[in-house]
Amino acid sequence: MTPEHPTGIRHRTVPSPAGRTHLAELGSGPLVLLVHGFPESWYSWRHQLPALAAAGYRAVAIDVRGYGRSSKPAASDAYRMRELVEDNVAVVRALGEESAVIVGHDWGSPIAANSALLRPEVFRAVGLLSVPYAPRGGPRPSEVFSRVGGPDDEFYVSYFQEPGRAEAEIEPDVRGWLAGVYAALSADTMPGRDAPDPHFVSRAGGRMRDRFPADRLPGWLSEADLDLYAGEFERTGLTGALNRYRNMDRDWEDLAAYDGAPIPQPSLFIGGARDASTTWMSEAIDAYPVTLPALHASHVLPDTGHWLQQERPEEVNALLTEWLGRVSDDR
Repeated sequence: MTPEHPTGIRHRTVPSPAGRTHLAELGSGPLVLLVHGFPESWYSWRHQLPALAAAGYRAVAIDVRGYGRSSKPAASDAYRMRELVEDNVAVVRALGEESAVIVGHDWGSPIAANSALLRPEVFRAVGLLSVPYAPRGGPRPSEVFSRVGGPDDEFYVSYFQEPGRAEAEIEPDVRGWLAGVYAALSADTMPGRDAPDPHFVSRAGGRMRDRFPADRLPGWLSEADLDLYAGEFERTGLTGALNRYRNMDRDWEDLAAYDGAPIPQPSLFIGGARDASTTWMSEAIDAYPVTLPALHASHVLPDTGHWLQQERPEEVNALLTEWLGRVSDDR
């Protein structure tokens, strides 16, 4: 069995502040830039590329810096949000375009949101999947996350902060760890309500994988799909991807001028009803009339977990193309 590759897709790298950014491109028309999250790659958009191309768009899915065939700078602070935004701008320019609609999932959602916030002349609309928009504000993120979990359990974001710590868990068995985290956050394989939360590790030397479902792949993930994801991270390692988490305090400092800032461009949110990102950040969704004043719609898909564009591709494709049609009509 081989991974699913849409027919006609074009792979190439373009210059960017990271060094180079790898992209997968399909179709022609207005540009739609697709930004993945952790721990994924351009391949997480494999179902959207042909659907958007068929709808008349130039669909481009990138590997974020540190992932796949994109450059992986050595310095930890090279993964701060402003750098990732400028990579996205460079991709738009390298494709010969002046503007784009940007859509992000998981970490790609705040990357997309901040791309629209910092460079509104380039990103004319923004779609957010799984992770709601929450403006910069409050205490330092490290202070907030250090208080999550109580005396016995440490939140995964805090666990990821120390260089090398999470890598020591993941890299000896990348494929097994990825299979576990994908299953833990998918609606059809996630642990039951009474099971330990996979977003935490025991403060007594535990690992995230100790709470992942064992020997179960979600329905959206084939063995070949998993091989592709694992092969990418076995080649690159996990440090570049994890460095995104290690810059949250730097982002908080860098974006001080945007404290509480709304995003005025046309926007869309799609979440999963069984995704912790949607439930933990429900107050951010409730605040959309203020923070996303040009929001077209906010959809929470039932019986859907975190990897929604792979779990529910037909529904997500329909919502994206309907919204993009409205955005194009408003140009």
